[in-house]
Amino acid sequence: MSGETIDFATLIEQDRAERQKREWSGTFLQYLELVKTNPHLADLAHKRMYDMMVAPGVAPLDLEADPKAKRVFGDETVTIYGFFKDEFFGMERTLEKIVRYFHSAAMGGEESRQVLYLMGPVGSGKSSLVERLKRGLEDTDPIYTIEGCPIQEDPLHLIPRHLRLAFEDMLGAKIEGDLCPSCRWRLMNDFGGKYETVPIKTLTFSKRARRGIGVVPPVDPNNQDTSVLIGSEDISKLDRYSEGDPRVLELNGAFNVGNRGMVEFIEVFKNETEYLHTMITATQEKFVPAPGRHGTIYVDTVIVAHSNEAEWQKFKADHTNEAILDRIVVVKVPYNLRLTEEVKIYEKFLRRSKFKARIAPHTLEIASMFAVLSRLEPTPKCDLVTKLKLYNGEEVLEKGRPKKLTSHELRDDGKREGLFGISTRFVMKALDTALTRNDGSIHPISVREALIGMVKEADYPDDTKKQYLEFLQDTLHKVYLEMLEKDITKAFVYSFKDQAETLFHNYLDNAEAYVTKTKLKDRTTREEMQPDEGFLKSIEEQIAIIGPAADGFRQEVIAYLWAATRRGERIAYTSYEPLKEAIEKKLMNSVRDISRIITKARTRDDEQRQKYDSMVENLIGQGYNEDSIDTILKYAANHLWKD
Repeated sequence: MSGETIDFATLIEQDRAERQKREWSGTFLQYLELVKTNPHLADLAHKRMYDMMVAPGVAPLDLEADPKAKRVFGDETVTIYGFFKDEFFGMERTLEKIVRYFHSAAMGGEESRQVLYLMGPVGSGKSSLVERLKRGLEDTDPIYTIEGCPIQEDPLHLIPRHLRLAFEDMLGAKIEGDLCPSCRWRLMNDFGGKYETVPIKTLTFSKRARRGIGVVPPVDPNNQDTSVLIGSEDISKLDRYSEGDPRVLELNGAFNVGNRGMVEFIEVFKNETEYLHTMITATQEKFVPAPGRHGTIYVDTVIVAHSNEAEWQKFKADHTNEAILDRIVVVKVPYNLRLTEEVKIYEKFLRRSKFKARIAPHTLEIASMFAVLSRLEPTPKCDLVTKLKLYNGEEVLEKGRPKKLTSHELRDDGKREGLFGISTRFVMKALDTALTRNDGSIHPISVREALIGMVKEADYPDDTKKQYLEFLQDTLHKVYLEMLEKDITKAFVYSFKDQAETLFHNYLDNAEAYVTKTKLKDRTTREEMQPDEGFLKSIEEQIAIIGPAADGFRQEVIAYLWAATRRGERIAYTSYEPLKEAIEKKLMNSVRDISRIITKARTRDDEQRQKYDSMVENLIGQGYNEDSIDTILKYAANHLWKD
């Protein structure tokens, strides 16, 4: 590989040396000196995980710098966590609740003795969130543990109860918990009770090596053996040791493995209720029963469980589960409802895949719109496409003015939004299908076809299937045609942005003169002229501003832009959404006829051929690829302009 500066052997040696730097071993007495210097070594699991999550950075989202985000969140404070950034999108509130749980638990609040339960539909990100926590643990600094302890327990458990207050004062750290049966036996028999000589070492978390990270999959209801949770006795040793001897213990259950770290319960409510009682004692009392006749074992672990909503509702409906319900902190993990964030999700998945994808403009946007539309509840206040745009922080125009309806009003009505609909996995499978069919080149048409095929084959109720097909075959068909017409217009209009800016500034000059009842000066001749009302009307009528409404609109535009200027904002044709839309429609109408003729023509003369080739070149400049541009233009010719 070009640019390599080290060989394989050197890389291996460097990695080994770095890992050895993190290793430490010594006696318990030496360890006490380390804790005295750094009391955080004695932190419990929730505190370490909270520190892990905030260490990469915590910052408020700058809503003033992002108008779309401002419209989504209003005046609410939004916190961005570096730990989750670039992996999770559109779930700021969910992440805030998760971090809030860990913060409270880290402070010793009631949450430290409660299960964190993530509830949401399939493919909403529950498992991904838990995986992120596990990867974070594997990347944290090593913990200190009693060497040879089967549950990697805290060395401070060696301190006798009657001396703990004195040691806490000296160390500046709280001591909680008791020795496991195995370490208690070793202390008395191998070290003669001299706990200051017990060897201590560092240990890293590892999901694969089952150190500090335990996982409990759903267990067969007919064979729910608690040894999966608490370990068992090794019957092969019973001929050498008595039944009460700790040396027969095999402490390899999920709670033993997850001590000092976390335990994940996958699809937790698929287990029988009795099986979950061990989970409750582990979180509420911080102990689990030892196998056989060995009493109890102290555990310090974060318990994270997850399942879908149907299982949660079924479990919650049974009043006999009240004891468990009272010990659970529920965090909903709904589907994302913001279009731009949904696009980022698919971009992330595609980056991680081996596809060398060539993606035409609007492809992921159309796929994302389908996913988000399927997750929204109908409302009499607006149609679903308008709702989608409002949730995305876009300004939606109504009679030439921004619609007064806000996303907050709509969210108050949609109680279950995001808990149903199309999953990200479903859309990703459609993208994969389109990519494999088209040799890595995809566009909105091919992805829409793949989605239609998958919906028809899926086992959905008839009314759901009908609605999804309507989204794909009608709603999104029209939305894409609008996007496509705008792109083709930009391809035909030489320097679209420059011409839009020219129209914008001409409109401002004339509108300001009209509003202030003054004359305007020609920029070249300096001749004074009356405002060109004909020109103003030609722009305004694009968004249905006619008659008496024009005066109010012109005043609103000037007032808005004066305020923006006072705030030091740069003024451009995109600054005021209603005027931006009017200007773009004006330009689109100016070239619609030539666009229709040249795009639909089967044969072209030299001039038309030149314009067509120029259009294709400009479309490629907009991000269209040569593999799909012919198909897209044929689609436009067949659907966009009806004779």
